[in-house]
Amino acid sequence: MSAATHTRPNDPEARLGHRFADPALLAAALTHPSVGGRDYQRLEFLGDRVLGLVVAGMLYRTFPREAEGALAKRLAALVRRDALAAVAGDLGLGQLVRVSKGEDEAGGRENPSLLADALEAVIGAIYLDGGLAPAEAFIRRHWTAPLIAARKPPQDAKTRLQEWAQAAGRPLPVYTLLSDEGPRHAPTFAVEARVEGLAPARGNGSSKRAAETAAAQALLAIIESETPS
Repeated sequence: MSAATHTRPNDPEARLGHRFADPALLAAALTHPSVGGRDYQRLEFLGDRVLGLVVAGMLYRTFPREAEGALAKRLAALVRRDALAAVAGDLGLGQLVRVSKGEDEAGGRENPSLLADALEAVIGAIYLDGGLAPAEAFIRRHWTAPLIAARKPPQDAKTRLQEWAQAAGRPLPVYTLLSDEGPRHAPTFAVEARVEGLAPARGNGSSKRAAETAAAQALLAIIESETPS
C-alpha cells in the first residue's frame, strides 16, 4: 500500500557531493520504511560497514602509536548514532528523506535514529554507485574534523565507572531501566546506576544507552565529590 509522502524541492546530489550514475540508489537511500516499496534498510546495513572500514583506516593512519583499545574507543565514538545524526543534521538530510505523512507529523525527520540510518544508507548508495573511492571521499569530508579534534581517546562515563569499581575491588555497575516514556520520535528513558556500597544515581536520555551514560556520570560526580582532594 502506498503512503503519502512529504519532501522539499532540493538537489540532494549537490548537497551530498556525488552525482549518481544510478539515481534509483539515491532514491532508495532517501526513502524511509514507512513509505513502502524499496527503502533504505539494506543500504543502511552496507553503509554501516563501509563507514566503519573507512574511519578505522583513517584512525590507523592518523594515530600510528595508539594501541588497539584506544583506536576502538575512538571508532565507537565516531560511528555511534549521535555522531551520525550530527553529520546528517549538518547536511539537512532530514528534509531530503521521503517519509509517510504519519512519520512526518510525528517529527520523524528530527529523530536521531532516522537521521543516522539515512546517512548510513547514503554512504552505502554512494559505495554501490561509484565504488570505495567516492564513498571514502564523502566520509573524509565529514569525519576528518571530528576525528582530529579529539586529542585523547574518548572514555565514556560507563567505562570510567566500571574501571573505578574494578580498582576499588567492587562488583561491576548494574543499570536498571526505570521508565521508557514519550512519543516514538522523542522517547525519554530513565535509568538507575548502582555500585555496591554507594547510593544509586539516576540519569535520563533519549536512548537507553544515553540514560545509562547519564546515570554513570551522576554516580561518578558523587564519587568525585566524596573523594578527598
